Amino acid sequence: MAAVTGVGLAAPAGADAPAHRPSIEVVAQGLDDPFGLSFRNGKFYAAESAGGEISGIVPGGRGPVVRAGGFTAPAGVDRTRGELLTVTGEGQGPGASTLFVSAPGVAPRPLADLAAHELAENPDGQRQFGDDGAPLDALSNPFAVLGGRGHGTAYAYVADAGANAVLAVDRHGTVSTFFVPDVVTTGVCAGRENNDPEHAGCDSVPTGLAWGPDGNLYVSGLAGEAPGEGRVYVLDPVTGELLREITGMDGPTGVAVGDDGEVYVSELLEGAPAGEPGADFDPSTVGRVVRVDADGSRSVAQVTMPVGLRWARGALYSTAWSVAGAFLGQGGLGQVVRVDPSAFTAQG
Repeated sequence: MAAVTGVGLAAPAGADAPAHRPSIEVVAQGLDDPFGLSFRNGKFYAAESAGGEISGIVPGGRGPVVRAGGFTAPAGVDRTRGELLTVTGEGQGPGASTLFVSAPGVAPRPLADLAAHELAENPDGQRQFGDDGAPLDALSNPFAVLGGRGHGTAYAYVADAGANAVLAVDRHGTVSTFFVPDVVTTGVCAGRENNDPEHAGCDSVPTGLAWGPDGNLYVSGLAGEAPGEGRVYVLDPVTGELLREITGMDGPTGVAVGDDGEVYVSELLEGAPAGEPGADFDPSTVGRVVRVDADGSRSVAQVTMPVGLRWARGALYSTAWSVAGAFLGQGGLGQVVRVDPSAFTAQG
């Protein structure tokens, strides 16, 4: 998680429970740092990173119900036709950097060791360890998972933020490298010192995955949280060929695509103070979602600390207050929200 959320926040004294404008409808609350978000058959699924659970949410229902648990820092989730896919983030010991599969009434089972693939294949080709044998950076930090749609042999795609790669996993758990974005060398990333001196610039850091109505695979890239250098990669889902890029984002942590092709990007820490916030700092102002229309025009909606996005039932849904526990020290503030079109205003 530290590789994706590198700015600290502090809660003001006596911080109240989160609130939203009317254009942001709360679908579920009481979650512990929800990251990934999925939807199928009228139900949302949220990966509660701090709670170690995948919760199922029926809009208008009583509340989140645990559908799978016992994970260490689950980051990404996707509900396919018959199974629940979960990826866990980096860490020590069994269960870290792993793709799990579960089903109703069936406990999660590990399908693929994603850290092992990084160690064996090193997709981005960067130096992994220093002279002292210590890792120079996060090696494998899976952040999102998306079920395949019968394209090639991919049963699931994984955005591995630590490996700087999108991975493909088949039904037998065999992992292959699907796409490796180039190191970002434009703007403030030009000449930036990296953990590997031979690869100066900002690592791509894939964070989010989504299918578009065009059948292509969309991938958000954090680009080292460098302002304006985050991007969305649009890929051919069979070959992994880069078809186009959408640039000019500030630290994207998730992506979704609407029915008409509009692209939504979550910017988890947009507006976060560079230093220690003052006593009157309002953490609810941190974060936003950017919408990029087909004609390239952009608009933004203020959503507090969003990570996972999902287009479902003709509307955009997002996790919110996704790092409240990690940064504010307050559990149970996480939400799933519906972002109404009226929440977006033209980006200046």
